[in-house]
Amino acid sequence: MKRKHFKLYLGIAFLASSLLACSDILEEQPRSIYEPGFFTTEKGVNGGLSSLYAHLRYIYGQGYYYNTTLTGTDEYTYAQSADANFKDMDLSGVGSITPSSSRADVVWGAAFPNINTASGIIENGEAVESVSDALIAEARFFRAFDYFLLVQTFGGVPLDLGAGELKFNNSPVRVSVRNTVPEVYTKAIFPDLLRAIEDLPAEPRVTGGVTKNVARLFLSKAYLTYAWWLENPNNVPTYPEAARQDPDGHNAAWYHQQAYDIALDGITNPGPYALQETFYDLHAGANDRNSEMMLYADHTEDSEFYNASSLSWSNGAAPENFAAWFVTWNYTNIWSAKDAARTEDVSSVRREAAQAYGRPWTRMAPTIGVFTNTFADKTLDSRYDATFVTAFRGNWKKDGDAEDVLYNANGLPVSNGDAILSFLDEDNAAVVYPTQTETKDNPGFDYSNVGAGTLAGRADFVIEPSAISRLRYPGLWKLGTYRTDSGDGLGQPNGALTRPFYIAKFSEFYFIAAEAAVKGATTEAGYSARDLINVIRARAGKWNWDNNGNAPKVEDNSAAMVAATPAEITIDYILEERSREYFGEGYRWYDLIRTQKWEEFAGSYQIAGAGRLDNEAQTITRTIEKYHYLRPIPQGQIDGLEMTDVEKAAYQNPGYN
Repeated sequence: MKRKHFKLYLGIAFLASSLLACSDILEEQPRSIYEPGFFTTEKGVNGGLSSLYAHLRYIYGQGYYYNTTLTGTDEYTYAQSADANFKDMDLSGVGSITPSSSRADVVWGAAFPNINTASGIIENGEAVESVSDALIAEARFFRAFDYFLLVQTFGGVPLDLGAGELKFNNSPVRVSVRNTVPEVYTKAIFPDLLRAIEDLPAEPRVTGGVTKNVARLFLSKAYLTYAWWLENPNNVPTYPEAARQDPDGHNAAWYHQQAYDIALDGITNPGPYALQETFYDLHAGANDRNSEMMLYADHTEDSEFYNASSLSWSNGAAPENFAAWFVTWNYTNIWSAKDAARTEDVSSVRREAAQAYGRPWTRMAPTIGVFTNTFADKTLDSRYDATFVTAFRGNWKKDGDAEDVLYNANGLPVSNGDAILSFLDEDNAAVVYPTQTETKDNPGFDYSNVGAGTLAGRADFVIEPSAISRLRYPGLWKLGTYRTDSGDGLGQPNGALTRPFYIAKFSEFYFIAAEAAVKGATTEAGYSARDLINVIRARAGKWNWDNNGNAPKVEDNSAAMVAATPAEITIDYILEERSREYFGEGYRWYDLIRTQKWEEFAGSYQIAGAGRLDNEAQTITRTIEKYHYLRPIPQGQIDGLEMTDVEKAAYQNPGYN
């Protein structure tokens, strides 16, 4: 796959902008550039605000950025069809992260124009009599949001885009000075979010709009992240170089306490937000935009214009939502036979616009440890079943095939809707894997066509956790395709996803407060770290549907889940719980670099190879250097600077020159 790189100069205000159509949706109207006068009218401010929401699509759901947040962690590695975009991020010797290869360029390219737009609204909109403080607060939120994303990814970044710190700039500039990490937090992120909390409404202005509690969530997380930065337990270097001292004189403990207090405010003053009853409800496509979802990059199947992409095909580029394809293996290679003699094979699981399937690209594969360690409990905890696709069911009749029955594992018949291939919960010594693929006359022939095994008496092919490979692995149901317009057929699986891509959830308040408590924050009665984590675990014990069994399952294991929670909550345990809760959603790299646990959790992993007959787990070692805790400044940015070579080298993060 060809890499796409963006050459952007700081200070250029460009991005698709939008105009408000009505009180509850955002109607987009593309615009190439903003002039200062645009933000001196109410219409201009509203248009600029809509663009701030629209810019989320250029980051979230963008598959290459998604890759940078997960590949190289304990959650994902590169898969069989991966190119250098994915192998580079794995740090396992098959590639290397460079300023030209790092797909964190997505963040750099999308965030700075949006920051400039937000500054234009703040600077000019406040003088417009009909523009409320609440509208300006939305711009403040997004400016802080983007700076928080940038500072976590790259370290210190410029506050001056050409017209002065946090000033709107409408002239291209080719010089830049990076501020330090403390300056970015204390001059930009914290002040903007504090003001946003003060001025934003409790209820969203539009569907998916930001509120006081959305701002609280990001402020508490920013406080927590900055506290870790000040503490720096593993001596990870920062850049530009700066003393680990807060300009306002506070220490890490003070910021941990602030993180706890603000997160607790979010929990006790929820506004329109609440946890869903079950983890399945949280991610079921039919329940999108539910009360737990606080911020998302929105899409729709109602209109290609408002979806910002085709409903039937995709280029695999922003602003489309296509991230889930990268973690979807090519399940359409699974074969069954048309007759008992197995003289003619057919694909029995076709590409379908359904949450369990979608477009398979096989770029990223989960590690074996995900299934043997992270999700070791597959009985009480519903999150395994409501995260993954482990049963791939026949759907050939939806494609017009006439056969009522096909013949599958052990030559047994299967009907449309039956499981054709299943990933087992546990290893089973009785599983027999194929040994060769050349001829059907050999008893070791690979009838499944994907190297799956058989168990006596079972009609479905099976794969054990220890045989999960770069070729075949459980899919990611929680982010999968969901459409309502497929009728009785396969629908449009090649169209970009029309679901919102979720960025922030109400549940994270509990994790932030718990983490701050473990780091020493004074807690309130009933809100200790264990109390907070147990709210999440109790919900995880509730079932109302067996996703992979495709049948109702009403079961409440909350008491058992709570009883199994350790008496002492540690950072390691919180990280394990965060992975169970947010697996595959793009949180993991940021969680591991915040806590400086990246090498500890992801320094090695296990997975089988990329061939059809590869079913033996291999242990792979990663080389994670401390400089990797920051991504490189994109080469396009460096090339565009009119500075000396020495100055350009100094602008780049150490380790990447």
